[in-house]
Amino acid sequence: MKSLKKMILVLAIFIGLNFFLMGINIIQKGGKYDGRSIEQILGKPPEIANVEDIKRLSKSEIMQLFYAASPPEFTSMNGEYKAQTLSVGIMSPVVDYFTHHFFGPGRWEGKAFFPKEKNKGWGYNMFSLKDGNNGITLVRTRKMETWITKSEIDDKDSFHLVYRAYNGGLVKSMHDEIRKINNTLYMGMGYMAAGGGSINPAPFILYGMPSALSAETKYKQ
Repeated sequence: MKSLKKMILVLAIFIGLNFFLMGINIIQKGGKYDGRSIEQILGKPPEIANVEDIKRLSKSEIMQLFYAASPPEFTSMNGEYKAQTLSVGIMSPVVDYFTHHFFGPGRWEGKAFFPKEKNKGWGYNMFSLKDGNNGITLVRTRKMETWITKSEIDDKDSFHLVYRAYNGGLVKSMHDEIRKINNTLYMGMGYMAAGGGSINPAPFILYGMPSALSAETKYKQ
């Protein structure tokens, strides 16, 4: 009985701490869109912005950047893109650990998109794994559906990545939204039910020119 009570107490403390940290993380994203343009937020024209420009921003500035940006043309998102999480906010270590250790079979490296119709497509995620010869193998998994529609974060449209049709567990409720900074740089927000949903998104970026690969020959679920 004492052991059970102790377990319940530990669980209650863990849940309470998680909600406390989640609350701080939500506060750190700041308020609603303040009307600034991408150029005003970054301090340079969006056409010449790069990864480092975004990584210098605070969490609230990154949210403002997402609010200011618009979704890319649906059919322009085609191929494999490199990706990085953005270590901002009090819960970023937890998000990074989940992304690189539990989201897939290895370290998260990127996403791929393949438009099949005017506003409907699919994609997958890429993960790196060390092989037995001290080399790196790229695994393609965590399939999702894609389309453009109204955001769950604000009142604008976003390029949506929805995982529920192809995944179970925590990942089933995962949802990403992407907006364009320039032709080689995209701002993303990811969220899932266990983390509070769209009120508590985790930022990431896609960058570089996409590699033109055949989805049918590269993807393995």
